[in-house]
Amino acid sequence: MSSPKPPVAPKNPDDKAPNRGFWALRDIPTLLWLILVVVAVITHRWLPEPRWLMIHLLLLGGVTHAIMVWSQYFSHALLSSSPTIAGRRLQSWRLALTNGGAVLVIAGVLSTIWPITLVGAASLIAGVIWHGASLYARSRKSLPGRFGKTIRYYITSAAILPIGAALGAWLAHDDSAANLVLSHAILNVLGWIGLTVAGTLVTLWPTILRTRADEHAAVGAARALPVLATAVIVAAAGAAAELLPALVIGLLGYVVGLSIIGVSLWRAARQAPPRSYSALSIGMGVLWWIGCVLWLIVATAVAFHSGAGFEAVQDAVDQIVPFLAAGFAAQVLLGALSYLIPVVLGGGPTPVRIGTAVFDRGGALRIAVANAGLVVCALPVSSLMRVVASILSFVAMASFLVLMLLGMRAQGRAKKSGEGLAATKAGMASGDRPHGPITPEGDKPHRAGQAVAGLLAVVLAVAVTAALDPVSLGWGSTAGAGDANAPVKVVQVQATSYKYTPNTIEVPAGTRLKIELTNVDTSMVHDLVFSNGVAGHRLSPGESETIDVGVITADLDGWCSIIGHKQLGMTMTVTVTGAAASTASPSPTATDDMGDMGDMDMGSTSGIDLSASPGAGFEPYNAKLPALEQSSGPVTRKVTMTVTDKKVEVAPGVTQTLWVYNGTAPGPVLHGRVGDTFVVTLVNDGDMGHSIDFHAGSLAPDEPMRTIAPGESLTYTFTATRSGIWMYHCSTMPMTAHIANGMYGAVVIEPKDLPAVDESYVLVQGEYYLGSHDGGSVDTDKIAADEPDLVVFNGYANQYDHAPLTAKVGERVRVWVLDAGPNRSTSFHIVGGQFDTVWSEGRYLIDRAKDTGSQALGLMPAQGGFVELTFPEAGHYPFVSHFMIDAERGAHGIFEVTK
Repeated sequence: MSSPKPPVAPKNPDDKAPNRGFWALRDIPTLLWLILVVVAVITHRWLPEPRWLMIHLLLLGGVTHAIMVWSQYFSHALLSSSPTIAGRRLQSWRLALTNGGAVLVIAGVLSTIWPITLVGAASLIAGVIWHGASLYARSRKSLPGRFGKTIRYYITSAAILPIGAALGAWLAHDDSAANLVLSHAILNVLGWIGLTVAGTLVTLWPTILRTRADEHAAVGAARALPVLATAVIVAAAGAAAELLPALVIGLLGYVVGLSIIGVSLWRAARQAPPRSYSALSIGMGVLWWIGCVLWLIVATAVAFHSGAGFEAVQDAVDQIVPFLAAGFAAQVLLGALSYLIPVVLGGGPTPVRIGTAVFDRGGALRIAVANAGLVVCALPVSSLMRVVASILSFVAMASFLVLMLLGMRAQGRAKKSGEGLAATKAGMASGDRPHGPITPEGDKPHRAGQAVAGLLAVVLAVAVTAALDPVSLGWGSTAGAGDANAPVKVVQVQATSYKYTPNTIEVPAGTRLKIELTNVDTSMVHDLVFSNGVAGHRLSPGESETIDVGVITADLDGWCSIIGHKQLGMTMTVTVTGAAASTASPSPTATDDMGDMGDMDMGSTSGIDLSASPGAGFEPYNAKLPALEQSSGPVTRKVTMTVTDKKVEVAPGVTQTLWVYNGTAPGPVLHGRVGDTFVVTLVNDGDMGHSIDFHAGSLAPDEPMRTIAPGESLTYTFTATRSGIWMYHCSTMPMTAHIANGMYGAVVIEPKDLPAVDESYVLVQGEYYLGSHDGGSVDTDKIAADEPDLVVFNGYANQYDHAPLTAKVGERVRVWVLDAGPNRSTSFHIVGGQFDTVWSEGRYLIDRAKDTGSQALGLMPAQGGFVELTFPEAGHYPFVSHFMIDAERGAHGIFEVTK
């Protein structure tokens, strides 16, 4: 059998445009999608749904476009046909439909506007069906060669994707069905992508290896297709129906189908072992492909045997999908492009060899780092170690983009210099015509060294991480850590909905306890710490880690250290059996939050000198409320509210780490009129779940007020239909802790025909329950006891004593007041002043009264209003909460009145 030639479609004599340039240009969007993946990885903390986004940018965007381009390319090569000008135009329309559909799907999911997602899915489905129909029509018109029937893989995969895409569109509307999520993944990854890859490798794999295809490869491919296609449908149906035996049978059938093809691929690899980057990358991708399917089979079988049910399978899927995306899809795509791009750019043997050599630079090193990093990520290691390994793996793969640009430039220069033409003429003159694919030969002796260097780099990074984080490996445990021969008990624990499952663990005395903790919550960050000083890391939704608690000799308490979670019941008890048990004493360093929230009393407010000068850099919260701009009708007001953790001074010499909207506590004042629409984008850049609740809008809280995880965002739109000064705040439980730690603010919606005044101010009263140390966070026990350390206006104790609010004699001043609580009421009073206008919770108590007045505006938490007055003479007029204990806690300021 002759060596297969590279699958380059022959030229059409009626078509003047070069075939190679056509295919190279058509693959540019694949590279753009890959660049977006890189950008998403780098900026994931600021992106909504970062994991979903990165996976779909790669699979739905880059891989799907590559399939659309290269399956057409191979179909022409295998059927000995060429694309006509009309065919190219139709191909461009198909690509526009699929890429436009992918963009709309991603935009619709991120914006939570389902009609956009639906339109995008319809466009994607239409493009793929059209693609499959064109392949079918071409196969009917042509006489296929020996491998021509592998085109049926592309046609079959194109028939499967519409089902998976339709499921995906539905899940964007209602993602509560975990079974449909798995069915969607099977159809799209194992069906659309998997069948395409399987059909392509039958011919591409031996071509890349520069060896003969196995003589049974064509027959094996024909036999494997119905097995693979049926297996995908059975597995997807089993997942949709939550029938675990059907799911296992389908996945096992899929492995059988891959094995039929794999025999031929293995024989080709034995004849010519993979050495180039493209071959190594594809080979490792295939191994991850098979390994992930086997992983899912084992997880499903274990869930069925143990009676854990479909939820356990879904947990496994959440862990497997990233490895299918990065290990399988990304590596196969990068490997194929590393071979195909130089080939389709062409120019003759020498330019192709030059381009390929650049693509192959450091190939073994990159492969070793990428795959060793993925292996570490798949192991039960600490979060820090997983992050380090994933970064190494990502850098190794992303380097393809840089080398691609360098390789294309080098090959282009070689083409322009005529090296390809000269080499071809020389070969023809000598009777030695170059043919077949061209791979670099220069660095073969260095490949083994590169691979070893890559592995050592990952090992070194892991070792350094372990040294920085020894507890994650069981080092440094204070509970019998020295007993290395103790029996080990491993317990799987799930954290969700402010509880651990299970939350009681029985351990025989003298046994080392290891807890495999998984955060299965959808939005909240959780961790687990113990009273013996052992602590895990904070886990985002979907993350997991193994915590070595140590050798258990006495009963032990554990809890989530995220502020307020322990108080909501997120606790665990480890009970010793088989020996007299005693309660373990907490380690002196073990506090409720391991450094964030303990129970030590910082001292009463009398221990804080409120008369002292603020620290350097003090800037008062701007209390002035600017007049609204004139408008002919309702206005749409857009604002982004970014949540961060920020250490700020809250009283002279006192700092706390607050959770804040847009960097301040309270957050920014929103201002508008009745009828205005507010479009608020909430971005969570904190280290735990947060949310926002606007009292100024009336709408179902389910979606806009939901808690979002770190790195996520949501859009909250409401229309102000009623006037008032309305509170907004974080509604994540425990709500008291989130409000008391700075997550609140005011929305001022002016009543119709509100008269103009000379000066207008906004004062929001809040409370601080100071943590165990300077720079700590809120103390929830003090909240429960209603023992605030500070009560403040606009976030800082007595700040307007140091930076008085200003007014002039005889000017009318309006003061909007909101009591944000969470617990303390207020009685707002200006010493030396009398109010002639009081507007409270939507009604005037007095309105520009002549012969009567008001001395105080009384408000309960979450209530607000405004008062108006004129100052009779120059001087300093203190304003306070007339709950005098709170005035002494910092609810105090001064109006400085001048003539």
